[in-house]
Amino acid sequence: MALPRRTLALALPRVHAYCVPMDWTAQTPFSDPGRHASLFDGVPVDPLAASAIARNLVSHYVMQRDALSPDTRGDINLRWVEAQLDADQQRHPDPLATPRPLAARLQGCARDYTLLTVAMLRHHGRPARSRVGFCRYSGPGYWYDDVVAEVREGDRWRRFSPGMLEADERLADMADGVDALFMSAGRMWQEIRAGRIDPATAGVFPGSPVSGEWFVQGAVLFELAHRFGDELLLWDGFGDMADPSGPTEAQTALADEVAALLLDADDNPSDAREAALEERYRSDPRLRPGDNIDCITPDDEHFVVDLATRKVTPR
Repeated sequence: MALPRRTLALALPRVHAYCVPMDWTAQTPFSDPGRHASLFDGVPVDPLAASAIARNLVSHYVMQRDALSPDTRGDINLRWVEAQLDADQQRHPDPLATPRPLAARLQGCARDYTLLTVAMLRHHGRPARSRVGFCRYSGPGYWYDDVVAEVREGDRWRRFSPGMLEADERLADMADGVDALFMSAGRMWQEIRAGRIDPATAGVFPGSPVSGEWFVQGAVLFELAHRFGDELLLWDGFGDMADPSGPTEAQTALADEVAALLLDADDNPSDAREAALEERYRSDPRLRPGDNIDCITPDDEHFVVDLATRKVTPR
């Protein structure tokens, strides 16, 4: 579940090298376990087994809040896997499969189950990535914001929900669409723009002000960023995201373009389409984080984060 995001006026953009296609077996700065890489050596390569280990490490900061301590609330802002494993190992200096009590796990959300799972799979050379969208398995009649994982198998991507597999193994191979349990942010945007889905039914939870067209516009940018290795927190702000007053005409046009590119790459997969989509992402500062990002946490704390130095400054 995500909380409000605000448009960030970008400083100088980070420099990206995009001469070669994205390698989804390589760790990103967010998924890299760093000094804890050896902890992944004993993790099974199977996506479902890796997901179970991720659930052993993370408790959901909303769904399981009654069992969690305020002292570990700051876990939700651990942006990098290396930092997550720092916190885990301080509490549990054990292999990752050793059971952790629910109350002593990291506090996190779908983004964290997914990023940890993706990191473990990449460590073993399996192409994996995270995808941002909306789901219907958290409650009927509403599309809740979500992050799921994809693993490459042959010539297709297999999509699954690391945080929900324990509850429903049917989610081990999810379709994308209005009649499915999950819809990518790009597809959701197109459905809303076509008038087929009420934007008030997509967001953090029913009745929340953190929902609607402005929120889905931001989710489209998140989907693109996560696809290409900028696996940000869902309350980070970057690029040309709309604010709660609603997307501007330019922001709407940008989301229209990005959603079409995302769905074309999904529905007609090819190296050429994927490379064109990545080139679009890398070359346009409206679509990606710069050196610094704005972060407004679920507790309404406001930070500026330097992604290169990992310095977090209250604002």
